[in-house]
Amino acid sequence: MKNTEAILAFMALGQESRLNVYRLIVQKGDQGLLPSQIHEMLGIPNATLSFHLKELYQANLITVERQSRNLIYRPNPGMVEDLSQFLLANCCDGKPCKTIKTIKKVKAQ
Repeated sequence: MKNTEAILAFMALGQESRLNVYRLIVQKGDQGLLPSQIHEMLGIPNATLSFHLKELYQANLITVERQSRNLIYRPNPGMVEDLSQFLLANCCDGKPCKTIKTIKKVKAQ
């Protein structure tokens, strides 16, 4: 992943409404969501929601599929994985990274 791709993704997620929209879409996974469902759940006006979805799509964080007259938005899992790898590249002096949960589990045993 290039820096510019990561920056675009972080900029898209750096706005509260977009972050909320993205988190909601991620929760639904492959099922996806229609804009009307997102509007109902988050109360974001349609014009504003359209703008936020466009920003998330342009950052490659979500995908969109047209089914008849409906647009279904789904997370782009490949981008999330790439972004995670980008953040953790060269982490921990080349050793596998241990998350806080992993460290706590090891200490508890």
